[in-house]
Parts: sequence; structure tokens; C-alpha cells
Amino acid sequence: MNEQRVFPGIILIGFGLYFFFQQSAILWVKPYLGWPALLLITGIAFIAQGYKNDGNGILSGVVLTGFGIHFYVIDYLGWWANDTGVFILIIALGFLVQHQKTGSGLFHGILFLVIAAVTLFYNTVKGWFGAFESIWQFWPLILIAAGGYLLFVKKGNGRPSKK
Repeated sequence: MNEQRVFPGIILIGFGLYFFFQQSAILWVKPYLGWPALLLITGIAFIAQGYKNDGNGILSGVVLTGFGIHFYVIDYLGWWANDTGVFILIIALGFLVQHQKTGSGLFHGILFLVIAAVTLFYNTVKGWFGAFESIWQFWPLILIAAGGYLLFVKKGNGRPSKK
């Protein structure tokens, strides 16, 4: 099968089934035909394309699929968190799956995983600081400073950039 035909093929089949089921009289499938289904279909198409080719599309595929699943299960699973950390965790999983296929994205995946863990378990992490708990309120500023350092100071050779 031609690798360039995987994505559009899955999109056409998936959207075709989606619209077919919308018009059909099959009642048990109707609750699953919301917009998260379109995220799932598109995400699965990206994942299939990425695994068939060089890995491009795996990250976006995992993110779209993960968001689609999240929006479905949030109403059905009482233990499922509806928190910003869940979205960051899904992005982390996307980078880690991409790394599994391509060998790139491990640092990004771990970075997002750490941020997701801090976000999801904020009160627990905050409690670890004990007497220094008031300093913990500045952790977003630490993220901003680290990002600024990576963007504007650090270069590949280890020396600060010159303007």
C-alpha cells in the first residue's frame, strides 16, 4: 500500500462511518457521535500515517486521539481528572510515543511528564517543601526563567549567544 494514501484513506473511511452512523437508526452508537469522535478519527489517521512512514504525525496523532478519549471518558469515569495536567500528560505521551518510533522527543516528553505530574499532584508536591512552601508559589517563574535561558542564552556550544 502506498504510504501517502494511509492518512486520507483512514480519514475518508472514518468520516464516512461517522456520517453513516449519524444517518442510521442504530441508537446505541448515537451517544458516541459527538465532535470527540472526529478528534479520534483524525488522531488515529495521523498515528497510522506516522507508523507507516518516518514517524511524522505520531505526536499530533497521539495528542488528538488522547484529547478525543479524554472528552469521552470525562463524563463516564468518576476517577478521571478534568484538569490541565491531563492535557499536558497527553502531550507528554505523544512525545514519548514519537521517541519510541523516531528516537527524537525524549527530552520534551520527560519535560512535559514532569510538568504534568507537578500539575496533577500540585498539593502533594507543594507539601514536600514544608517550611519552604511559600517559595513554591514562584515555580511558574522558574519555568519562565528556564525557558528564557534556553531561548536566549544557551547555544549548542555551551556558550551564551552574542547579539
